[in-house]
Amino acid sequence: MRTSLMIASALYASTMAAIAPAAAQDKPSVLELSITDIQQAYASKKFTAEELTRAFLDRIARYEPSYNAFVTMNPSALDDAKAIDRRLASGERLGPLAGVPVAIKESMDVAGLPSTAGWGKLSSRAGGVDLIPATDAPAVARLRAAGAIILGKTNIPAFSNDDTRANTSWDGPTYNAVNRDLAPGASSSGTATAVSASFAVVGLAEETGGSIQNPAAAQSLVGVKPTFGLVPNAGVAPLAGSTRDVVGPHAKTVRDAAIVLDALAGYTPEDPKTVASFGNIPEGGYTTALNETALKGKRIGLYGPGWRNQDLTAETKQLYQSVIAELEARGAKAVSDPFAGSGFADLARLRDGFDMRGAESIAYDLEQYLRRLGPNAAAHAFLDLVKLTGENPFEGKGYLAWYVGTLPELKVSMLDPTTAPNLSGFRALREKYLRIFNKVMKEKDLDALVFPQMTKPVPRLVSEEYYGAATVSEINITGVPGVTVPAGAYANGSPFSLILVGRLWDEANLLAMAFDYEQATKHRIVPKLVISPVTKDNATAN
Repeated sequence: MRTSLMIASALYASTMAAIAPAAAQDKPSVLELSITDIQQAYASKKFTAEELTRAFLDRIARYEPSYNAFVTMNPSALDDAKAIDRRLASGERLGPLAGVPVAIKESMDVAGLPSTAGWGKLSSRAGGVDLIPATDAPAVARLRAAGAIILGKTNIPAFSNDDTRANTSWDGPTYNAVNRDLAPGASSSGTATAVSASFAVVGLAEETGGSIQNPAAAQSLVGVKPTFGLVPNAGVAPLAGSTRDVVGPHAKTVRDAAIVLDALAGYTPEDPKTVASFGNIPEGGYTTALNETALKGKRIGLYGPGWRNQDLTAETKQLYQSVIAELEARGAKAVSDPFAGSGFADLARLRDGFDMRGAESIAYDLEQYLRRLGPNAAAHAFLDLVKLTGENPFEGKGYLAWYVGTLPELKVSMLDPTTAPNLSGFRALREKYLRIFNKVMKEKDLDALVFPQMTKPVPRLVSEEYYGAATVSEINITGVPGVTVPAGAYANGSPFSLILVGRLWDEANLLAMAFDYEQATKHRIVPKLVISPVTKDNATAN
C-alpha cells in the first residue's frame, strides 16, 4: 500500500506542477464561494474563470496533501477556464454553471481520465491496469454542457463499498475537512471533502446506501439524494445500477444544490430509466420553489421506532429536540412517530447498518458499465475484467464477496452476468415499502419527514465503527428522495445534520423546506484547514 501511495503522490505532484498557477496579485477568495457569487463576479468582471480556477488550484496545491480529496486532476482545467472566458467575452449566453469549478466522484466516467472504482487493480499508479472511458457519464456531460470546469476526480473506497470512510481506496484515506480525526463519510468521501474544504464550489456524489447523505452530513454540507430515475446513472461504476444507484450534488448551500440538480435531472436515451422523470420535474426548475416561508404550515413526521427500531444516542436526541423547536418556530407542525404500528420498520434487514437488497443486479450492472467504456478500453465485459486483473472481486476476500454470500439471486447472476437477473423479490420489497410509506404520508397528511441524518456522532477515521444513518437503506430501497442540511454540532465538534425525506419526485418541496431552515439557522460549519505532517504518503489505512 505504501509503495502505491508514493507512486500516486508523485504523479499527483507532477500533475499539479504542470497546471499549478504562478503566484498572482489579488487572486479571488474561494472560501465558501457560491455559484451565485461567481455568476455575479463574472458579470461585473471582478475576476475571470481562469483567475478563479487558478485560485482553486492554489488552494488544492496547499491543502490537498493533508486531506487527499482527489485521485486524479484534470490537466485541461485551465484550458477549459480560458475557453469559458473567451465565450463570455464574445457575449455568448452560457449555462448556469459557466466557469464554476466542480469535483467529480471517482466512480463516474470522465472522458480521457482513468476510472478506477477505487480498486488498486484498476489503477496503473497502484500497479494495476487503467480503464480509460471514451465518453463522459451523462451526469458529467450535463455539467460540462452547463459550463462547469472539472477540476478532478475524487477519492472513494474500493468499489464504493463503504458508507463511512475511504480507507480501502488504492489512494489511501480521505480526511474529513471539518476534523481530520473524523471519518469523512462514504462512499462519496473525496467529493464531500473537496466541497467542504472549498477545493471546489460543488461536486457530484452518488449513492446506493448513504453515499451522498453520509459524507454531506459528516462534513456539514447540503446533499441531495434524488428519486431513483430522476438523474441518469449510466457511466457510473455500479453497486445497484438497475435498482438503487442515484447521482446527486454536494454543495455548501441549498441554492447551489438546487442549481446543480437543475443541470442533472431529466431523460436521456443513454439511461432509459430516466423516462420516469417525464412530468416530474418542476416547471422553471428546482430553484423556483426556494423561499424563506416554505416550512410555515407544513406537517412533518418525526423519527421514531415506527420508522426503525433503533434508538438515537442521548446527545442526538437533545440536538434533535432543538431542531424540532427550530422547525416549529418556522411554523411547521411536528407529528410524532407517524409510522408507529404501520409495519414499516419490520421490513428492514440491516447488517452493520446497511440492507443490501437491490444489489442482486451488481454483476449485470457491472457488465453493462464495462460495455459502455468505448472500443479502446482495456476491458468490455466482466470476464475480461477478471482476466485483466487476475482477480474476481466477488470471490474469496474480494470487496464484493459479501454480497454474493447474502443475495442468492446475485449468486445465480454471476453464472451469466450478460443476462438481466431475477429482480422479482426486490420489486416486491420496494412495492411493500412504498405502499406503507405512501399510506402513512397520506393518512397523516404529511408534507415531509424530518429526521436526524445520523443516529450518533460521526465515527473516528481510524476505527471499526460504522456510520449510523437513520434512513439507510429505507429511502434507497423505496427510491424516495432525501435532502441533508447542516443542523449544528455535537459537543466534540462532530457535525450534526438533518435529512428531509419526501414522496417520489418531491425534491422541489424538500429543497424549499431545507432552504427555509438553512436561512433561518445558518448551521453550516466552515472548516479551518490545517497542514498536517500526515499525508496520503504515510497515513495508515484501516
